[in-house]
Amino acid sequence: MARACDPMSREGVRAVAARDASIQCIFCRIVRGEAPSHPVYEDEHTLAFMDIAPVSDGHVLVIPRAHGATIFEVGAEDAAAVARGAKRVAHALREVLSPPGLMVGQLNGEAAGQTVFHYHVHLIPRREGDALRIHGRGPARPERLAELAASLRAALAKVP
Repeated sequence: MARACDPMSREGVRAVAARDASIQCIFCRIVRGEAPSHPVYEDEHTLAFMDIAPVSDGHVLVIPRAHGATIFEVGAEDAAAVARGAKRVAHALREVLSPPGLMVGQLNGEAAGQTVFHYHVHLIPRREGDALRIHGRGPARPERLAELAASLRAALAKVP
């Protein structure tokens, strides 16, 4: 029989903090269908969607469905699932956009540049001369995000 967690214990305080964080987290809201997104890929453990402020055309975020702020809090199985999902989406990005390069980025903590505190991986198509950035400067056109998401989903249907 599962034992209830004492909310005043160290574990209880962590559990309450994690629950509260996931309620407010924009990525958790996307997972729950409470916030809009342009989904590209999903499975039991992960979700990939277009970044609304992309660094480049085709910038995709891959997240675990379960909340964990950084690599230090996310479960090992979820981190592995994100890596597998990122690899699948990377193949689709290569097929759809043919970028000469692909930057894969993952930031942990404010000092590292993390702005959304839900573990995630950035897949950023790169071209010669692109500035090395991990965050975009402004919002993308929703129509373009929808178009890219549809093309990537179609390409993913062909990825083994």
